[in-house]
Amino acid sequence: MKSTSVTVDHASGHHASSASGLLDDYELGLAYDEMFACGAGREAVPRPHYRPLHERLRQTTVDDFRRRKAMTDLSMRQDGVGFTVYRAEEGIERVWPMDPVPRIIPASEWQRIEEGLIQRIHALNLFLWDVYHEQHILRDGVVPAPLVLQGGFFRREFVGANVPRRIYIHICGTDLIRSAEGEYLVLEDNARTPSGVSYMLQNRQVLKRVFPSLFNDYDVLPNDDYPAALLDVLQYIAPESVPQPTVVLLSPGMYNSAYFEHSFLAQRMGIELVEGRDLLVDGNRVFMRTTRGRQRVDVIYRRIDDDFLDPLTFRPDSALGVPGLVNAYRAGTVALANSIGTGIADDKGIYPFVPDMIRYYLKQDPLLNNVETFRPEIPAQRSHVLDNLEKLVVKRVNESGGYGMLVGPASTKEQREEFRAAILANPRDFIAQPTIQLSTHPTFIDGRLEGRHLDLRPFVLCGERVTVTPGGLTRVALPKGSLVVNSSQGGGSKDTWILADRSPPHSPSRAPGP
Repeated sequence: MKSTSVTVDHASGHHASSASGLLDDYELGLAYDEMFACGAGREAVPRPHYRPLHERLRQTTVDDFRRRKAMTDLSMRQDGVGFTVYRAEEGIERVWPMDPVPRIIPASEWQRIEEGLIQRIHALNLFLWDVYHEQHILRDGVVPAPLVLQGGFFRREFVGANVPRRIYIHICGTDLIRSAEGEYLVLEDNARTPSGVSYMLQNRQVLKRVFPSLFNDYDVLPNDDYPAALLDVLQYIAPESVPQPTVVLLSPGMYNSAYFEHSFLAQRMGIELVEGRDLLVDGNRVFMRTTRGRQRVDVIYRRIDDDFLDPLTFRPDSALGVPGLVNAYRAGTVALANSIGTGIADDKGIYPFVPDMIRYYLKQDPLLNNVETFRPEIPAQRSHVLDNLEKLVVKRVNESGGYGMLVGPASTKEQREEFRAAILANPRDFIAQPTIQLSTHPTFIDGRLEGRHLDLRPFVLCGERVTVTPGGLTRVALPKGSLVVNSSQGGGSKDTWILADRSPPHSPSRAPGP
């Protein structure tokens, strides 16, 4: 890849030595860089909304930054912020990796993102109601009926079943990337049990603690009201006859990779964190076992996939769920977030049709475009995919977390042949996309700042109204050149700042310091 390797003075735009050395020889590649634009003479010029941060970094020594990075890691460790990586049947607990250089998004960009995400979740909820009821979109041929009805996450048991407030997706984490031209594109929707919001909140807390001076020059929108907003959504979908609903968070347990998030959110919302064994169903009503006896439960924020939710309806070998829960849900005595059956909306095979859903249900053009996607089940597209495996990213439609994926340019011949055979055996199970050079951002690597690829997962809440939490979880691919940002695959994270207004940030008000 052709690149430019420079350090700059943000005022003059000319090459200059960095006072700290953090940005010495920072490389601009072909990807869009979030902090730097490429000047007419191929020099790196800080974008206007990054100039104060750039100046702060220039005034921060490598030793000081290294110390703050160590403080960041220590804070995460002391706060118990971790995640589990599953490899070779073994769970490895790791401290959550956070880079102290924040990602900054100006208000004008965020407004477009926010409007696009709201549009998207409206269309997805209308789609889910439709496919579980009248199925107009299937009859009109906008989405191929077999693609939905034969999808692994389509729940035939819920055709005709009503859900509270006609909302299926209450919490959505939509993954966005930036193209080389700077356009935000939707990579995928996470509509079942999206994770990562606790890390978004923790990143902000830790950065304020270890590097408070970075906030002096910006008016950053707060994100700490997310737990309260989530609780409002959960209470909104409670059975209408219950004025003060009891809400619980249902977790698979402490060995789940996202257990930190489960306990974090339950504590922040002031609700009980429960496992399947803590709940029982009696007379189509759900109760929680407590030291004071049974307590009625009205709303369950479930972090368990459909398959494991109720052994009487789905997998009979599941020890994680609650026997009889599905019948209670059908009877309307308990609400679930997200609803059963939402998985068909984030099936990667359905993803290419979301822009069509927006046009069909909302009569609008999409505000956020999808990444170009090929469907191997179509013979012509299958031939294209098989002929270009070394150039494409191939994904299994029902996998997540960076698993079940082939990154063509980084793959071996053996891996490509394995995927070729799998695609030919079951083309419905795969999609393929061009290898997009995700945008890059300065990230602290071995004593200096280097560009690393990243994405963004904003969190959308749908209750009485739709809200998008300012920011989201910025995930970073820490290995040089890697495009896989998932924490389970060695990725890290950054705090994500949304600026409060369109005016440019002011210059640093004082020298860096705690």
